[in-house]
Amino acid sequence: MAIVAILDCNFPSTAIEEGIISRAGAELRKGQCTTEAQVIEFAKDVDAIIVQYAPLTAHVMDFLPRCRSITRYGIGVDNVDVPAATARGIWVTNVPGFCAHEVAEHTMAFVLTFTRRLRRLDSSVRAGQWETITLMRPTRRLSSLTLGLVGFGQVARAVATYANGFGMRVIATALHTSAEAMATSGVTKVGLDDLLAESDFVSLHVPVTDETRHLIDARRLGLMKPSAYLINTSRGALVDEEALIDALRNGRIAGAGLDVLAKEPPARDNPLLAMDNVIVTPHASYYSDDALAFLQASVAEEAVRVLAGERPRHPVNPEVIPRRLAGE
Repeated sequence: MAIVAILDCNFPSTAIEEGIISRAGAELRKGQCTTEAQVIEFAKDVDAIIVQYAPLTAHVMDFLPRCRSITRYGIGVDNVDVPAATARGIWVTNVPGFCAHEVAEHTMAFVLTFTRRLRRLDSSVRAGQWETITLMRPTRRLSSLTLGLVGFGQVARAVATYANGFGMRVIATALHTSAEAMATSGVTKVGLDDLLAESDFVSLHVPVTDETRHLIDARRLGLMKPSAYLINTSRGALVDEEALIDALRNGRIAGAGLDVLAKEPPARDNPLLAMDNVIVTPHASYYSDDALAFLQASVAEEAVRVLAGERPRHPVNPEVIPRRLAGE
């Protein structure tokens, strides 16, 4: 009987995965691996892996002789050495777009919270005050503001749809999307530096690569308006956090909405947590009950599909030559 291993996950239940995998005639093994050694010991004899955060390095894969697929709970595959998997004939798959609307909604929640001064107003009422104009200044209509999207994948396109509904001007930068394609979504294509200079909100929607790590550094923060806000619902490594802290302390930007950080969870003394002009949420933008159920079903279905000898629906390494075991 084939074995599918869930290396780790922080979900309340894996009943969805269990049902799909058992109906396929496979065995499910569940663990909470956090280190390479734990992964090797737990998964050395498995045929397929489902993973959230556990490390799947080249070293680990050397001890997984039967593994045919690695499926990630989510979109990013930062914890998987994809070239190493490809070299060993292992499919790597993800679930692109499973939470696009949720992340887009979270992004717009940051925009609305800052624009309408919700934290400031709520705190004042709880403190026994009933003041409006002093607390609201400066506030402008959303329809007079510009939203800049760094990247133009599924999440960014959903954000653009919502922002257009509020009448915002939306601009975006993306290497592989044409100006014509953006225009069909009511978006104007610009260069990154122009986007930073023109936007009232800068929202990040790109993966972490060698080229995008610390994409938002001190120089680029310096291009933003002093009245502008940075929003990051993508990956913490996109932002030079020390440079961001410095920019916020010195008023070079107005604030930041962060669902992701360089280190998660953050140290209790992280200066961002003490700043009134910063909202931090615990990597929660992906979540809805609907998105989680879809995610859990999708990863199990991908594992079963590969075990049946089929091509996965969402391969990260489509060029892989699938592994064949002795006797096949």
